[in-house]
Amino acid sequence: MASAVSVTRQSGDGEQLWFAGGGLLTMKATSDETGGAYILFEDREVLGKSTPLHLHPNNDEVAYILEGEILVYVNGEEHLIHQGGVFVAPRGVPHAFLVTSETARLLCLTVPGTGWAEVFYRELCEPAGPGAVPGSRHADFAKLMEVAKNTDTIEILGPPPFASLKEKATPTLA
Repeated sequence: MASAVSVTRQSGDGEQLWFAGGGLLTMKATSDETGGAYILFEDREVLGKSTPLHLHPNNDEVAYILEGEILVYVNGEEHLIHQGGVFVAPRGVPHAFLVTSETARLLCLTVPGTGWAEVFYRELCEPAGPGAVPGSRHADFAKLMEVAKNTDTIEILGPPPFASLKEKATPTLA
């Protein structure tokens, strides 16, 4: 494992990436910078963005809601998390989230920063140009599923589990 380095970034600073699962990521502290201890990124999303039901066998995931609100499915229950709230998905715990506000901005931490954070995100991201706007690109669930099949860092368990989505069409995840 490489040595960690000091990192300072201001609002808006950091590599911006389009995530195939939806969203615009801004890297705040990369795995390389933290010596693999963690990865920290800002995730900007729009209304209706959801994740499939999934788990991470070897990584803990934390999301602090900077702006907006999300509906989180964890431990078989749905919880509405508002600005200033947090959700924690320990390794091995099935979870998903759905953006319920017009926009949402999350500060996400993945521990450790190796495995899922380094491989999964990097394989599913493309550089975002200056002025990139969340919501101007749709999620590529086919790519998400393909990368998930080839890594042991995430297990896709099924479509988004939210009751409100079951009444509407959900993305095909097979």
